[in-house]
Amino acid sequence: MTSKPIKRWLGGVQAHATIYEDVLVPGAKILAIGDAEQSHVNLIDPEQIFYEYLARIANHLNVLRPGTAPLKFLHLGAGALTLARWGALRYPNSTHVAVDIERELLDFVQTHLPLPEECRLRTLVADARAVLHDELSGELYDVIVVDIFSGPEAPEHLTTPEYYGELNNSLAPDGLLFVNIGDDPPLAFTDRQVSAAQTAFGHVLLSSTPEMFTRRFPGNLILTASKDRIEDSVIQACQAAGPFPSAVKHSLDLDRFGKP
Repeated sequence: MTSKPIKRWLGGVQAHATIYEDVLVPGAKILAIGDAEQSHVNLIDPEQIFYEYLARIANHLNVLRPGTAPLKFLHLGAGALTLARWGALRYPNSTHVAVDIERELLDFVQTHLPLPEECRLRTLVADARAVLHDELSGELYDVIVVDIFSGPEAPEHLTTPEYYGELNNSLAPDGLLFVNIGDDPPLAFTDRQVSAAQTAFGHVLLSSTPEMFTRRFPGNLILTASKDRIEDSVIQACQAAGPFPSAVKHSLDLDRFGKP
């Protein structure tokens, strides 16, 4: 029997957050804000990631950090905390900080979508840029995930080269940045984000399905950035990790993609 959806009003975005069952996946729930699905979590199996763009981040991280040593995660944009749940099991004893500007959303998710016991999570209600030099000043993270962009409507101060520089300053020397970029044709916003990231990081990758690189379709791309170069063989392993179909552009190929 399907349970009734649960709702909470979000004052910041002036819309309802709704949690309801995924009738196709036992134990899974969907978080929607307004009329748009935002997150998917499997409470029975938190290591299962349903949304392709989140699975791409997880698969990249599996390749780039193949062991099980604990990591320090910073999640800018909390959603339903899908990657924090996954990371708690994939990298035991890791610590997670989740930041969201919507106070009601953080409380709503933790109340109705309980975290695994293994998840060591701290939540902060804050702006995703100000938090770096306020509450989290001086902290360094192994992994930063930015999941707040939505094309040209993204807050301007979270899209600039200066912001990418601040993200770089919050990463450990071998840290990794993952940015989810939602965009529509002709992907002009994506071009600006790649350019901004390249001003701050030594190496930038862009991954998605091959069709996204034609610039003819809307969808999500994952920007991965590091201070130092990622070896070609490792990049090929990221592409091979899927989800499929999978394409990764970097170096000259990425520069050409940015000059249509």
